[in-house]
Amino acid sequence: MHITADRGRCVGAAQCVLVAPAVFDQDEEGLVAPVTVDPAGADRPAVRQAVHLCPSSAIRIDEE
Repeated sequence: MHITADRGRCVGAAQCVLVAPAVFDQDEEGLVAPVTVDPAGADRPAVRQAVHLCPSSAIRIDEE
């Protein structure tokens, strides 16, 4: 799994941070700032939920 975060689309809702704090953070502007772009296996379900909850569709995952 590889994460791509589009900061241009991010609205700073922080749903990703709430659901997967080991993978996502926010920068000083309140925008998504992934802690890692290749999350560990245990974090992957939370990452999928974060993608689903993101109101601006700013996070994408590649399962390869």
